[in-house]
Amino acid sequence: MTTIEEVWPLFGLELRTPRLVLRPARDEDIPAVVDAATAGVHDPAVMPFSFPWTDQAPEVMGPAIARYHWSMRAAIQPQSWTVLFAIIHDGVVIGVQDLAGHQFPQLREVSTGSWLTQSVHGRGLGKEMRQAVLSFAFDHLGAREATSGAAEWNASSLGVSRALGYTDDGIQRAVTRPDTAETMVRLRVRKEDFVRPAWELEVSGVGPVREFLGLGDHA
Repeated sequence: MTTIEEVWPLFGLELRTPRLVLRPARDEDIPAVVDAATAGVHDPAVMPFSFPWTDQAPEVMGPAIARYHWSMRAAIQPQSWTVLFAIIHDGVVIGVQDLAGHQFPQLREVSTGSWLTQSVHGRGLGKEMRQAVLSFAFDHLGAREATSGAAEWNASSLGVSRALGYTDDGIQRAVTRPDTAETMVRLRVRKEDFVRPAWELEVSGVGPVREFLGLGDHA
């Protein structure tokens, strides 16, 4: 009998760090993702995201998160894709790390974004999960550069990026809430400038994913 991993190879992918497991979120992960989000992601007085999705009431946020995960999954093609990784710590989903490649075969560039439930902030997990997806993108998908961004006041996110070798790549303005405009700092890191972790990423299921994304064995 055909398995779901054969139908959708991303479901067979898993990244492992010393403290975390990252896997493309399945439907059974979505309720735990919703629980992690509704428990609180940031101080409500500020908005770190360019779209204020965390301002939604819990009864609205749940369906919105599910809809977003399904839409990103359905849109994946070799040319452009966004993979939403569920972040698992001690067996519990604590957030989401995304990895996106648009016009990837030509540009070999990825972008990242993430969030963690507030109860695990301050432990270095955000840095660890970014190191995981960057190591995966550079070493297994053939990416050459990665971009990220954060509000200029978000010292924590900017600090993680700069500690990993990113340099500033300009600014842009974003309306984060109906009455609030923020200056967002763009950042970029090349594969050769990436500050790699002391640990080695463990990856399983990558071969079928490379085929699925049109990369074959020559990433």
